[in-house]
Amino acid sequence: MVLAAATLFGVNGAVSKVALASGVSSLRLSEARSGGACVGLALLALLREPASLRLRPREWRGIALFGVAGVALVQLFYFLAIHRLAIGIALLIQFLGSLLVAIWARTVGREHVRRRIWAALGLSLTGLALMVQLWGGGNVNGLGVAFALASAVTYAAYLLLAERHVSTRDPISLLAWGFLFATVFWTVVQPWWSFPSTAVGRTVPLEGHLASLHLPVWALVLWVVVLGTIVPFTLIVGALRHISATRVGITAMFEPVVATTVAWLWLQESLTPVQLVGAAVVLSGIALAQTAR
Repeated sequence: MVLAAATLFGVNGAVSKVALASGVSSLRLSEARSGGACVGLALLALLREPASLRLRPREWRGIALFGVAGVALVQLFYFLAIHRLAIGIALLIQFLGSLLVAIWARTVGREHVRRRIWAALGLSLTGLALMVQLWGGGNVNGLGVAFALASAVTYAAYLLLAERHVSTRDPISLLAWGFLFATVFWTVVQPWWSFPSTAVGRTVPLEGHLASLHLPVWALVLWVVVLGTIVPFTLIVGALRHISATRVGITAMFEPVVATTVAWLWLQESLTPVQLVGAAVVLSGIALAQTAR
């Protein structure tokens, strides 16, 4: 489930990059993503089991925190980061959140984190560094790095809060409420009546190898909502019923492998032998983490 979600998230990075290049701001794309996912998930919950949407009084504070910190802000900081950094570097920094989850589990949660988990984290982060060729520097924007670090913290919060609440609530209803609180947050920050509706009606080229093809911006946003949000978020939260947040975080590091490959195939970004070695190292780390029962 996590590998499938990571694949969809990896493809979504390229789709989001094209959408952002069309003139839609990071904040507006985050708002549209949250609002669309909220509607879609709520409809799924109503069709599946309407009673699952009941929110108990003792739940609302925790789920509100999950919606704002773990859903709204992680999207915002990621979009702000990839707008200023290469997708690979932004993802490398964001996935430091997996390390934060393991540290939290060991220190605050007083859980026994096996040595191979730390080894798996080391392998995966080393592989990510190879994939983005971090030593080369590239266009490293200070503000972009700050946003990516913020996304790492909120990503860790998302995994830990989801792990806590999924024990008492099914993934779809949890995410429906989470995205509702995220949508309320965005509505306060930037009201829907000021949404640039004319921007999503434009038709734009898909860039790179697909530059000859054109799609309306609303179609790109729809992809981001359905295949870039509803499906992968549900898979990630559902997986937390079967494996720990630490292992979910490590396995999700497959996303940069997919994102780099898609950027090479679609956006004509380079893919060097070193990056291929990095992808193999990441996969080795993921495989090692799965042996830590």
